[in-house]
Amino acid sequence: MKKVMSYNDLLNEINTKDRLILYVMSENCSVCHADFPKVNALAETYNVDSVNIMINEIPEAAGQLSLFTSPVVILYYKNKEMHRQARIIDFEDLEYRIKQLTEIED
Repeated sequence: MKKVMSYNDLLNEINTKDRLILYVMSENCSVCHADFPKVNALAETYNVDSVNIMINEIPEAAGQLSLFTSPVVILYYKNKEMHRQARIIDFEDLEYRIKQLTEIED
């Protein structure tokens, strides 16, 4: 999973990737750090581009993407948000949504 360091780089990733998983975490969030490997494994399993951000490092993203808590997982398809989970990640539902994302015909 690629780490993004600026809001412009994040927008570039969202705009240039057909399918993207965005994982948002914060510095002192133990749940964020515990869930990160699971989300990363799903991205690798289904071969979906993925990026992560530390919300403390990119506060502009919090306002622009309505991120009020962490962790947050957002699935994008062609620059459009397809699915979002925040705080408590349901990994069965997330995997189902990632499967849907990968099955969409271009």
